Amino acid sequence: MHRQSPSSWAAISICIAALVHFVLGFSIEFSVDEAHYALYANHLAWSYFDHPPLVGWLQWPLISITSSEGFIRLIPELLWIISCCLVYQVTLEIHRFMQGHNAGYLTGALPPANVCGLMAVLAIIAAPLPHVLAIGLLPDSILAPLSLGLMLMSLRWLCKDYFSLGDWILTGILLGLAGLSKYTAAFTAIAVLLVFLSAPRKSWIGKIGFWLAAFIALVLISPVIYWNWTNDWISFKYQIAHGGGGDWLWRRLAAFLGIQLAVFGPLLILGAFLFLKDCMHATKHSLLALWGFFLIPFIIFASLSGGGGLPHWTSPAWFCLAPFAGIGLAKAWSIQHRKLIRILFFIQLALCIVGFGFVLSGGISSDSVKTNPIADLYGWKLAGQKATELAKINKVDGIAVQNWTLGSRTAWYAKPIPVFVLDQRQDQFDLWFGELPSGANTLLINWSGMPFAAPVGNKSGFENCEPVDNLVIMRFGRVLSKFDFSLCNNWRSPGSSQ
Repeated sequence: MHRQSPSSWAAISICIAALVHFVLGFSIEFSVDEAHYALYANHLAWSYFDHPPLVGWLQWPLISITSSEGFIRLIPELLWIISCCLVYQVTLEIHRFMQGHNAGYLTGALPPANVCGLMAVLAIIAAPLPHVLAIGLLPDSILAPLSLGLMLMSLRWLCKDYFSLGDWILTGILLGLAGLSKYTAAFTAIAVLLVFLSAPRKSWIGKIGFWLAAFIALVLISPVIYWNWTNDWISFKYQIAHGGGGDWLWRRLAAFLGIQLAVFGPLLILGAFLFLKDCMHATKHSLLALWGFFLIPFIIFASLSGGGGLPHWTSPAWFCLAPFAGIGLAKAWSIQHRKLIRILFFIQLALCIVGFGFVLSGGISSDSVKTNPIADLYGWKLAGQKATELAKINKVDGIAVQNWTLGSRTAWYAKPIPVFVLDQRQDQFDLWFGELPSGANTLLINWSGMPFAAPVGNKSGFENCEPVDNLVIMRFGRVLSKFDFSLCNNWRSPGSSQ
């Protein structure tokens, strides 16, 4: 390793991981979220029911010319590479800031900046969940580099204690794009404000650049505000309910913390602890304010996790923690505390490799399909093609499923045939395709991984449903899942007078 500089090894590590992502991207079909956000690009709008529009807008140029999952996944791959490069750069800037502000730091004992940057990058590469964001485009895939960009601008402010007009404009653009990517970007905006408030002088409040940045950010997010205004604020209402979840339970909080440790790995936590322990002797408000990029979203999501939540929501926060972790790990490495770091790194890396192999193999063979979550990544393309053929042969009004997670892949792989979700929950499909008309005939898809009884009833549902075909999905000689197709007649919606 001594033949290459730490910065070269950081670049080599990023390229190796990117190559693995590239291979996986061309090997598996879209996940439920990927298909859902790809449909955003097929139905361009100012905003959408469950998220702001940037995740759809970014994909539109590629999706307008190709439907290849691998090529479309070049977008999250590029965003992941940018995020890793920003992790390295932010680490160098924090190191420079600490060296330039001696009070309260053990600056003489800090290892070289490029070693800290390498450690930060390796900590991210060894974390399992960020690889998911690198393969499948989620709003968090976009928010991660934007959060790091805002963290970098905050560091620039701390180092110079002033912004040029160009700096203010760039900050406003980053804030606006973050708002277009995900509503939780508000937590990142609070972290930025916290850094500005940590400065002894608050002269920035009277600067025209500050208000210009705020104006630019507001203009950029105006499509989201306008769309919600014309749609009875349904997106904001949904996010408030979605974030709150169900009844708050302590066991959900414990599960959240345990899952976070598993999917992001102990290496980031160890590095952050070592930073606080070995690299700071006194509280420095400006540096601690930078921790807000991690602490604010993480604490909020942890407090909400008792009602429910998803582990990837905190991903941008962990990317922002990585620079601190890298400095802490490099400090421990420089004083020969290397054994634990090596063990954790190789354990996490081995788990990532096992996970990649698990995905490519189609999961663990089991008699029960529900125990194999990887089955969800295979078969939807064939099912969509068969559904399209059956819908044309039987001349039905569209395709029906009984849950939105089934609808996303169906609508993507069977496009442009309309897909109706037969539940009472309002979602994006109601805006795209409306409700299934009363009296309609449709093709009903049932998937073994999420089976439902056919919706046949006297007062609501179809008059009758008859099986017409099925599709068994195999991989390496093993059955992963099964799709059943039924022809259903005379739909009667709940509340209909028929």
